[in-house]
Amino acid sequence: MAKQVFTSTAYQNLEDFIYGQAKYPVKLKNGMEIGGGTVYPEINFTLPPMLITQETMPEVITNYKEIITGVCARANELHAPGFVAEIEFLPPMTFNPKWGIEVCKTVVDIIKENEAKNGVRGAVRATPVDIREGNGLTHMWRGRHWDSIFETFEGCAKAGAEFLAIESVGGKEVHDEAILYCDIAKSIFALSVLGCRDMSKLWSEIVSVADKTGAVASGDTACGFANTAMVLADKRYIPSVFAAVVRVVSAVRSLVAVECGARGPHKDCGYEGVYVKAITGTPVSTEGRTAACAHLSPVGNIAACVADLWSNESVQNIKLLGGMAPVISFEQLVYDCRLMNGASARGSEAALLLRDIHADSDSPLDPQAYVLRPDVVLEISKELVRVDGDYPRAKKAARLALEHIQKAHGSGGLALNDKELMWLSNLSETVDDLPSDVGAFTESMIGECQNLDLKKYDM
Repeated sequence: MAKQVFTSTAYQNLEDFIYGQAKYPVKLKNGMEIGGGTVYPEINFTLPPMLITQETMPEVITNYKEIITGVCARANELHAPGFVAEIEFLPPMTFNPKWGIEVCKTVVDIIKENEAKNGVRGAVRATPVDIREGNGLTHMWRGRHWDSIFETFEGCAKAGAEFLAIESVGGKEVHDEAILYCDIAKSIFALSVLGCRDMSKLWSEIVSVADKTGAVASGDTACGFANTAMVLADKRYIPSVFAAVVRVVSAVRSLVAVECGARGPHKDCGYEGVYVKAITGTPVSTEGRTAACAHLSPVGNIAACVADLWSNESVQNIKLLGGMAPVISFEQLVYDCRLMNGASARGSEAALLLRDIHADSDSPLDPQAYVLRPDVVLEISKELVRVDGDYPRAKKAARLALEHIQKAHGSGGLALNDKELMWLSNLSETVDDLPSDVGAFTESMIGECQNLDLKKYDM
C-alpha cells in the first residue's frame, strides 16, 4: 500500500485544536469514540519486580487479574464513561508470544465481562516490547525477533485487543550516542534516516496485521529517543534546548506510522504526538503530571492540551496507602478527564480557557514545554508539511524549533539561563551547516556511528 502524503495540516484554526476532539476519531464496536468529544482515561500498568518464567506465569496472570479487576471496580464506582487499558509487554512476554497473548486475553476477558455486567465500556491496547536490540539480533526486519513481535501482535488482536502499538527502536543505537554527546546531526540521522526507514517497514506490517484481524493499528512513540533526552535533561545531564529540539524532530519519525495507515490513537509516551495530531487529525493519547509514577518531566500540564486519551505512562502493581498503585493511578486519570470533559460541556470558551491555562502554566519555564504549546505546534506543523522527504523535514523541524525557542526567549515568554543560550546558539549553527542532500548527509554520518551495523538496515 502506498504511503499517505500529508501536504496540509488537519487543523487550520487554533480554536479547533483541543483535547477530546480529533478530526478523524476512532470508533470502536462498543460505541467508544476516541477523539469524538470525550477524553477517556488510559490506564497503563505493569508487574511488580519479579522474574517471568514458565514457573512464575501463574503468578504473572494473577497479578494482571488483580490489576484489571481493581481498575474495573473503580471505573464502576467513579462512573467512568469508559476507559482504555494498555498492556506494555515486558521482554519475556514478547520473546515468548504465548505468554503475552495469555496476559492480553486475561485482561480483555475481564474488561468485557465487566462491560456486559456493569455497562462501563473498555478497550485494550496491546503494546509488545520492541525486542530488536542486543547481540542476538541479526536483522531489523526478519529473524526470530521480528517473528516473535508479529506473532504477539496477531495473537493479541485475535484475543480481542482493539489497538496495536509499539515503542519502536529503529535507530536507537545511534541516537543513544547522539544524546551522550548532544550531537544534533547524529540525532537527526538516527530519527529521520534510520528511524523513518524502520518505521516504514514496521508499520506497513502492523497495519497489515490490523487489517487482517479487525484491530486498529494505533501509533508509535519516540520514547526511547525523545523521552530519554527529556529524562536526562531533567537530571541536568544534558541541556533542555537539545531535548526540546529532539522532541520536535521525533515527530517526523512518529508521523510515518500514520503515513503507513495507522489510525490512532497515537501512543501516550510519545509527547510528539501533538504534532502528529496537528498534521493528520488522528486522535492521540498523552501523559503528563499523571506519569510521575514512571518518570519526572517539565510538561505535566501542557501535555493535556490536545489529549483524546489521558494516560499515566506505567505503574507497578504495588501496595500504597490508598490501595494498589494501578487503581490509585486510574482514579487520578478519571478525575483529570472529568475536569476536561466538564469544561467542554460548558462550551468552547470554557474548554479553550482550560487548554490555554494548561499551556501557559508550563510553557514559560522550559523549552521542552514551550515546543508543545498548541499554537507553536500548529505553526511548526504548517511549515513541516510543505517539506518533502524525511530528512529535509527533520532538518526543518530542528530549525523551526530553535527559531521558536529563540523568539520566545527574546520576547520574555521563555526563561533560559546562559548555558542553555550557549547551546541554543551552537545547535543553530550545526543545523544551519547540515547538507541539503540526504545522500551526502548519510555518507557523512555513517563513519561517525560506532554502534551502527548497516547490514541490519539493508544499507
